Amino acid sequence: MTTIRGAVFTIGHSTHTLDEFVALLRRHRVTAVADVRAAPYSRFNPQFKRDSLAAGLGALGLEYVFLGRELGGRSADPADYRDGRIDYGRVRGTERFRRGVERVVRGAERRRIALMCAEKEPLDCHRALLVTPALEGRNIAVAHILADGAVEPHGATMDRLLDLLRLPREDLFRTRAQLVAEAVVRQAERVGHVYEAPAAAGRHS
Repeated sequence: MTTIRGAVFTIGHSTHTLDEFVALLRRHRVTAVADVRAAPYSRFNPQFKRDSLAAGLGALGLEYVFLGRELGGRSADPADYRDGRIDYGRVRGTERFRRGVERVVRGAERRRIALMCAEKEPLDCHRALLVTPALEGRNIAVAHILADGAVEPHGATMDRLLDLLRLPREDLFRTRAQLVAEAVVRQAERVGHVYEAPAAAGRHS
């Protein structure tokens, strides 16, 4: 088992049972889960509904906190969207997002934290594309717990993203940071949330 010291982890609950999910957390000595889902429920996996999950983790001695309002990948503010799709750059500039990042940074001083969302693959999820870059900007190492229990440092995850998008890992005229930033923007355009305007009052569907 690979262990990364001093890291914040991310994890997707996917279709795991609660026992399987907790086993993954235990394997990497995670002591606290920060839920970064904007909508903290799962139609097909009710064990990950916010209240059920908090109770289940608490009974096993694991802490739970909901940070979906601060760090979620969906926003109720139309200003956070560009051409109808979530703009992670705009989200990062909001005060609520900065507050959420600060809470994670402070929490990581005392706990071994995993940021949890639903997607199995970190490259399909805002936890890798939106939240992780902000944490790395605060000198927090981030690694992703994969569905099979392996742990992948975020740099390796970004290597996979560059390969996926057929971008070079090295370039004569661009730094790696610039290449990764381009890749993240392009992937966010593929998987980011699309804004759905609230139905007008009195309308029926």
